[in-house]
Amino acid sequence: MTVSDREPASERSGREPAVAVPPARLAADDEPGLDPVPAVPPAAPRAVPRRYGVRPGQVVALLFLAVVAVAALAPGLLSGADPLAADPLHALAPPSAQHWFGTDHLGRDVLSRVVHGAGYSLGIGAVAILFAAVLGTVLGALAGLSPRYVDEPLSRLFDVLASFPELLLAMLVISVTGPGAGNVILAIGLVQLPNYARVIRGQTFVVRRSGYVEQAVTLGLRRPTLVVRHVLPNILGPLPVLATIGMGTAIIATSGLSFLGMGPQPPDPEWGSMLAEARNYLRVAWWSVLFPGLFVTLTVVSLTTVGRRLQRRFEGRLP
Repeated sequence: MTVSDREPASERSGREPAVAVPPARLAADDEPGLDPVPAVPPAAPRAVPRRYGVRPGQVVALLFLAVVAVAALAPGLLSGADPLAADPLHALAPPSAQHWFGTDHLGRDVLSRVVHGAGYSLGIGAVAILFAAVLGTVLGALAGLSPRYVDEPLSRLFDVLASFPELLLAMLVISVTGPGAGNVILAIGLVQLPNYARVIRGQTFVVRRSGYVEQAVTLGLRRPTLVVRHVLPNILGPLPVLATIGMGTAIIATSGLSFLGMGPQPPDPEWGSMLAEARNYLRVAWWSVLFPGLFVTLTVVSLTTVGRRLQRRFEGRLP
């Protein structure tokens, strides 16, 4: 018979209820040599991936690029004035209801020249980037798929072209070929070529060592079919990112070369040549310099903003 059975029921009922002791504490109290079992900490909550939406700045950049694209493709929708029509009686007129961006030293409408100049700047930049992307892809893939004695000279060629300052190399090419829109396209394309060729070469090395390519080689797939079906589709991923960001660089280079007299020649309404013509009238007609320069800056900033977002999405940092 236990002690609790010999106690009266009234005394047992007046006591406080016993507190349950965990088994680990019981084991530690009964056997002093044992350490108490530590309690298991609660599991940390899983980190929820942050979702990035479209930011207002990116929306504004896309809208501005849409306006510039309309100006380049259909300038008549934004301005009905002739960009080459001179009116000396209204030369250097400030912005007004008749001429929203004012007039230049020959009385030409600055708004019309800025709108029509988008076709020159964007057209030259786009064709130059297309030339660089196509040639860079071909040479980069050739270097990545060829033996070392072919890859090594091509890689050194890319390194030499990339070592020159871009504007200096473009000026060197134009000094040999002469000024003009076609030669500017060639110069800017050669300047941008190493950026595409080196990236495509690196992507080709990654793809050619992948499991599905090795399996296709094991199955006896012919090399041209292997390159067209398995290699090329998987090395072209970075091109949209490089082309979008490189487009801004090409527009700056086009405007810079035109400002130096190496691009489209007056009276063509290219943004850089407009800046070159108006720089002597900066004190008396600031609007003839402000608006072409502003459109160059905003176009490059918008392209860079969109290109950075494409880069984050390509790298998997966006949902």
